[in-house]
Amino acid sequence: MRSAAPKVSTLPVEHRERLMAFAEDVYFESGDRLFEEQQHAERFWIVKTGAVTLDAKVPGRGSPVIETLRHGELVGLSWLFPPYLCQSGAEAMTPVRAYEFDATAVRSLCRTDEGFGAAVYFWVGSILAHRLQVTRVRLLDLYAPHGSGIMA
Repeated sequence: MRSAAPKVSTLPVEHRERLMAFAEDVYFESGDRLFEEQQHAERFWIVKTGAVTLDAKVPGRGSPVIETLRHGELVGLSWLFPPYLCQSGAEAMTPVRAYEFDATAVRSLCRTDEGFGAAVYFWVGSILAHRLQVTRVRLLDLYAPHGSGIMA
């Protein structure tokens, strides 16, 4: 069982409410692609229901699933950090209902409201650190030679 990433509920209430003011309800069918690796990150999502998989292109190996995101989890991290290019792909594993956010609008508020910006950067940074660890473990599971002594 993996440790849980920080969910939107970890944002302080006043900042979470400001963020949610930007939310639009969206729906994805199973198999819909939310974004592709190296695509410009114009939007991000918070999962309400269903599951979204993150994948990474591995030359000669296809695009293995790195992580599965569920209720309350953030889909998309690259919208906050220049050059705003997606570092993975994302696909609806099941039918998904989500909150969708305009990245430019949220970044603008982050710049003009220091408290909000600090809270959002801390939240997304915490998720980024978690995802790096999950990705490392997953790639070791997929590609480390069995019996190599490499421990996750």
